[in-house]
Amino acid sequence: MVPDPAVGVHRVASGTMRAACMTKPMIPPTMTAPIDPPTADASLADWLAHLERLHGQRITLGLERVQAVAQALGAAVRPRCPVVTVAGTNGKGSTCAMLEAIARAAGYRTALYTSPHLVQFEERARWQGEPLASARLTPSFAAVEAARRQAGDVPLSYFEFTTLACVHALLACQPDVLIVEVGMGGRLDAVNLWDADCAIITSIDLDHMEYLGPDREAIGYEKAGILRTGRPAIVSDPVPPRSVVARATEIDADLWLVGRDFRHSGDRQQWHWQGRTRRYAGLAYPALRGANQLLNAAGVLAALEALHAQLPVPAQAVRQGLASVQWPGRFQVVPGEPLLVLDVAHNPHAVAALGHNLDDQGYYPQTLAVFGAMADKDVAPMLARMDALVDGWFFCDLPTPRAARAEALREQWQRLTQRRDRVAEVYADPVTALHAALAQADPAGRILVFGSFYTVGGVLQHGLPRLGAKHLQA
Repeated sequence: MVPDPAVGVHRVASGTMRAACMTKPMIPPTMTAPIDPPTADASLADWLAHLERLHGQRITLGLERVQAVAQALGAAVRPRCPVVTVAGTNGKGSTCAMLEAIARAAGYRTALYTSPHLVQFEERARWQGEPLASARLTPSFAAVEAARRQAGDVPLSYFEFTTLACVHALLACQPDVLIVEVGMGGRLDAVNLWDADCAIITSIDLDHMEYLGPDREAIGYEKAGILRTGRPAIVSDPVPPRSVVARATEIDADLWLVGRDFRHSGDRQQWHWQGRTRRYAGLAYPALRGANQLLNAAGVLAALEALHAQLPVPAQAVRQGLASVQWPGRFQVVPGEPLLVLDVAHNPHAVAALGHNLDDQGYYPQTLAVFGAMADKDVAPMLARMDALVDGWFFCDLPTPRAARAEALREQWQRLTQRRDRVAEVYADPVTALHAALAQADPAGRILVFGSFYTVGGVLQHGLPRLGAKHLQA
């Protein structure tokens, strides 16, 4: 299936996308009685509440609906700049943030679409490194609604609708580069509507298995759906599933593999990177913390080399961007007494990386953990990995029906822990859990807040917490 580029925005050279969409089981959006859309002067909050009433946050896969509405939107959702699409299980957001920071340091106007958000919805659409104001988003919501009706009242999921609206708003800003993060999978994700001039696949592991398949090979195939014929396909997973390589070969993508087409090395002070024709020596480590960030950065530099003809970036911009990049909630360390660590690790692979990063921090006499997670996550291996590190658990409920109850999380921990003398308490929300942990904290220790985006976002609702233990509050 290769629609005319002048008509549509989606182009897949292998000719398999539409057949795949038709055979993949899908969950249709739930739309019962018609619900009137918000009025012309409606706020962003009104639009989001409207979408929640229509469909909520249920996951829906498939591209036919979003393609139909994009056709109705026309040129407003056709990028006139290079598009970089980022898929993977972990490391997507950090990869996007580093790309954005380096491109901005090089003087380019950057547009970044990512999901989910931590605190405010506007975080999903970033223009020049800052969230778009809600007043710049609402006209795009109205435009998508009008196009949806023009296309025959096509039902869109919350994610599909907001993806179209955010990209519509970002493209109106006339960016020099558009960076888009896949929500889940890749092949049938709404973000795959746009052809990637360069695709990046980060680490692949087991997550969303009920939708993407039972193993890394099946999940890798879904991620590889973002690849395009003849265009760069950067794979920063050091042991990629065979399905990714096979898909790239099948459609004749320009495959870049870590260890073959690009590589990195380093010591405690600096690191080095080498690609096919470019190399960087004596780089400072990325401002994003964690050993896993070096692999993400290596993939970013490969993408920039592959895009050099379209988006040339000087070495100084690489150094400046890596030194200045920020991405909240990814092994974010907040100084205080105790130290606060925020991480949206919400699957076993990400939690394993988190445990490694905590080990690398050195000795702390106490580590307390605030944890909340979705009910469909494989929680047991996450709790088992952190069991030896955590001296006290503060499980919390989250404000979504998809979440596991705090009491259920505590029961799982009780079944597997080897440290039955440790405290394990339950709380109604992340903020209350954090305050309870602080009341029991050793000032020389650390508090870890991890799990769902709702967990980390919950403690960031009123800004970045600066912790002071009881002896500092007297």
